[in-house]
Amino acid sequence: MSRKRVLITGAAGFLGSHLCDRFIAEDFHVIGMDNLITGDLRNIEHLFKLDNFEFYHHDVSKFVHVPGELDYILHFASPASPIDYLKIPIQTLKVGSLGTHNLLGLARAKNARMLIASTSEVYGDPNINPQPESYWGNVNPVGPRGVYDEAKRFQEAITMAYHTFHGLETRIVRIFNTYGPRMRLNDGRVLPAFIGQALRGEDLTVFGDGSQTRSFCYVDDLIEGIYRLLFSDYAYPVNIGNPDEITIKQFGEEIIKLTGTKQKLVLRDLPVDDPKQRRPDITKAQELLGWEPKVTRAEGLKITYTYFKSLSPEMLSNVAHKNFETYNK
Repeated sequence: MSRKRVLITGAAGFLGSHLCDRFIAEDFHVIGMDNLITGDLRNIEHLFKLDNFEFYHHDVSKFVHVPGELDYILHFASPASPIDYLKIPIQTLKVGSLGTHNLLGLARAKNARMLIASTSEVYGDPNINPQPESYWGNVNPVGPRGVYDEAKRFQEAITMAYHTFHGLETRIVRIFNTYGPRMRLNDGRVLPAFIGQALRGEDLTVFGDGSQTRSFCYVDDLIEGIYRLLFSDYAYPVNIGNPDEITIKQFGEEIIKLTGTKQKLVLRDLPVDDPKQRRPDITKAQELLGWEPKVTRAEGLKITYTYFKSLSPEMLSNVAHKNFETYNK
C-alpha cells in the first residue's frame, strides 16, 4: 500500500518543521516547500536522508506545481513574527493572498484536503477575553500589524469561499502563542526574546507596563491539535492554544528564575496595536477533537531553554536572521 502524500509549506520554519516530523512519524510521504526567507534548512536537514521526504525551494506566491498525486496540503508559509512582517510587509500580504489562492487551486486540481494556518491575530486587540471562534475581532487594517492580521483574515475568507463554492475539503486552525525548540532567537516574539536576552546577560525588555497577557502552548500540543483537526470533518475555524493566561511581567519573572540570571525587567513603549489580552477559548477543540494541551508551561520552558542553551554563541549573538534588504521587494 502506497503512502499518503502531504505537502507542507513553510516546511523549514518553526511549526512547519515539527509538522514534517509528525507526518514522517505517521508514515506519510512528506513534500516540504519553503522559500527560506525566514525558514532554516537546519530545521529539516535530518529528514533529507529519508526516502519519504523531498524538498522544494519555492515561493508559493508564485505558481505551485507538485507532480503526482497529493492527498493533503498544510499551508504554513508565512512570516509569523513582528520583526519579520514589519520588514517584509508586501511578501507577508502576498503569501497570505496569492500563496493561499495558488495552493487552493492546487488542492482543487489534486482533489486534496487543505488545512490553513490562521492565527489568533485575526482577533486583533480583543474586546472580549477569552476569544471564541465566534468573535469577529478588533483589527486595525491600516496599522503596522495589519499586513499580517489582514493577510490571515483574507486567507480564512478565500479558504471558506473555496469550501462553499467549489466543495473543497478545507480546515482552518487559529494558532495562539506557541513555543518550543527551533524557534528563532530575536524574531520579535516574547519567549525567544526573553531567553535570548537572558543567555546574553542582557536585561529583559518588557513593552508597556507588562500587564498585557499571553497564553503559551508547547509545540507538541499544538501539532497534536492540528493533526486531529486535519482528520476531523469540521471546516470552520478552530482555536488551538493553551488557555493558561499570564501577564508579560510575570512571564519575564519566570524566565529570570528559569535561567538563573541576575538581569532585571526594563520597560519600553508598547508597540502600536499590540494586543492587551490573548487567551483562547478551546471549548470547540475539546468537543470536536477531544484535544486539550498536556504540557505545562514549566515543563515546556525547561525543554525550550535547554534547546536555546545548545545553540552556538554566534547564533545567540546574531540579532538579524537574514539581510532582508537583499530580498526582492
